[in-house]
Amino acid sequence: MGPESLISKVHIVELSQDLGQLSGAQSVDRALALLGLVGQHPGGATLTDLVGRSGLNKATVRRLLLALIRAGLVEQSDDSRLYHLGEEAYILGLRAAARHGLVKQAMEVLVHLARDTGDVAFVSVRRGFSAVCLHREEGGYPVRTYALMPGAQHPLGVGAGALAMLSALPDDEVEAVLEANAALLAEKYPNLPPEAIRAHVAQARADGYALNPGLIFADSWGLGMALRRPDGSLAGALSLAAVESRMRQPRRDELVAKLRTGAAAIEKRLAQPSGARPAYQERREK
Repeated sequence: MGPESLISKVHIVELSQDLGQLSGAQSVDRALALLGLVGQHPGGATLTDLVGRSGLNKATVRRLLLALIRAGLVEQSDDSRLYHLGEEAYILGLRAAARHGLVKQAMEVLVHLARDTGDVAFVSVRRGFSAVCLHREEGGYPVRTYALMPGAQHPLGVGAGALAMLSALPDDEVEAVLEANAALLAEKYPNLPPEAIRAHVAQARADGYALNPGLIFADSWGLGMALRRPDGSLAGALSLAAVESRMRQPRRDELVAKLRTGAAAIEKRLAQPSGARPAYQERREK
């Protein structure tokens, strides 16, 4: 299965594509893909960033941004002139959460993991060839790790949660993801070429969890486990991050056990009818 068929399979337009090459070159396609590019910059996107990433000329990008601003989907800061997702985008996200509410299903587990371990707990989802952090729950340990923030996006395989999700895919999809991300990996993650990620995938499958031993930020380690829906499809990933000294053995095995319990609870919750009682609460009260 090639990258093109994978894009169709997950029903999105991969935002690393040149928007000028989108099928039909329709304005609505370009505007929506540009909206996605704005969303990839939690701190705000410059016009130069958007022109460079989109493959469109400056005049076209400005015209599309003005249309998105009129719709309330994008805002521009008066001071910095950076572009941000607008209020309407936030409202749409809240409405979508009722159907695609992994954060809601995982929140009790995230809070418990962060409080129990003192470390940072995350839930992430797959988006095309990338992983997107949906929520970060801070623990009580005073030394913070340079880990994911909500909205941050990494190629699948880069980071504990992203590696856990990649490891949960069949081999043909793993190869398609690595092929699609090869240029991005070479540019932004030179210490994580496809052959290294393949080795990490094999190790994660053997261990039953993904380990990031400070490969993105020094002294920022992570553990991740894939989350599956009742039909076996990939729902996302649950992960923990901490400084290196807190991820050494024997504590690592303790964290893996807690992570596994939390992942099982979320999967049980995903299998329950909407409105049912959280599975993690049921287990803790027994």
